[in-house]
Parts: sequence; structure tokens; C-alpha cells
Amino acid sequence: MIKAALYIIFFMITIWSMSGLDLNRLFKQSRIIEARIIYLFISMSITYLVVNFFYDFLTNFQIIK
Repeated sequence: MIKAALYIIFFMITIWSMSGLDLNRLFKQSRIIEARIIYLFISMSITYLVVNFFYDFLTNFQIIK
């Protein structure tokens, strides 16, 4: 349950923090959908890595059980 809450929280933080990036420069003008899919995949990947890091950190130091 805690891990699911961490996924939701960190996904929102990741989307918010990535809004400062201009990924559209990397794609052609007519490839808007592909750019959004890559944006979503990058956000999900960063969220996965950050949540696993924090969850492992918290469990290893027995902050949560």
C-alpha cells in the first residue's frame, strides 16, 4: 500500500519537474504523439527508479515495516 502511494506521489512530482524540459525540439513537427509517448515513458521510468530507491532505503533502515 505504501509503495502504491509512493508511485502516485512521485509520478506527479516527475511530471511536474519534467514540464520544464522542451522535448519537442528532439522530434519532428508532425510527431507530437510520439513525443508525448516518450515523455510518458521517461516519466514512468524515472518514477519507477525513484520509488524503488526510496522504498528500499526506508525498508533497509526499518523506517517502515
